[in-house]
Amino acid sequence: MLPQIFKPFHVKRSNLLRIGPNKDGGYVIDKRVISKSKTIITCGLNDDWEFEKDFLSKNEKCKVIAYDHTVDNKFWDKRLKKDLISLILLKKLSFNKIKDVFKYWEYKRFFKSKNKHHIKKIVGKKKKTSEITINEIYKKYKDTVLKVDIEGDEYKVFKDILNNSNKINLLIVEFHSVNKNLKKIINFMKNSKFKLIHIHANNYGKVNSKNIPDVLELTFLNKKKFKISNERTKNSFPINGLDFANLKRREDIEIKFND
Repeated sequence: MLPQIFKPFHVKRSNLLRIGPNKDGGYVIDKRVISKSKTIITCGLNDDWEFEKDFLSKNEKCKVIAYDHTVDNKFWDKRLKKDLISLILLKKLSFNKIKDVFKYWEYKRFFKSKNKHHIKKIVGKKKKTSEITINEIYKKYKDTVLKVDIEGDEYKVFKDILNNSNKINLLIVEFHSVNKNLKKIINFMKNSKFKLIHIHANNYGKVNSKNIPDVLELTFLNKKKFKISNERTKNSFPINGLDFANLKRREDIEIKFND
């Protein structure tokens, strides 16, 4: 079971909104941030920008600035070859699977004009020109949504996130290796200006013998910018109609908290 600090604070059900698909890549946010946010800063992109696309459909004035050093020409060449072979071998017959073959062109359309993807690695301390820190990024932006999914490196940027919290309306972090880093996450929450408003376990990860999921998706709201209750929620998680399994063929993970 997770410690009580992981139980989100109460937010009106009408304020909670899922952005993105009803599968991996979708996240629950407080809809109040939509009109108040000018930029989405995405750390960790891979081949999924459905969250960003859906958010922009609700606030056309917002823009996306993404960072992922792994998504380069080599990444797209490898993916295109794999998808074409699957198509030829009739392994991609559904509409969505066929659509995936043309993902690169969708990527080129989305990341042009106001939306940008930088092939840079998010780091705690910059050593190369191909790297960038959260502090450096936030020299230019305020009133943002910050989404962090950098496969375990999130623990290296805690300090920078805290340093720039006054510029962040909403923070989404996918935490990996939770069991090993539980104390680090707790310390981050205790020392931040953010309040946890939603929690979901990513069922691509496992659950240990203490019922603690190894991958957690947490949504935080800036308590200095938005009114939030001091009471913990009475919701059980996952929330029906808001939360969906990341991996469809596995049952979603029920989250339990210590009394």
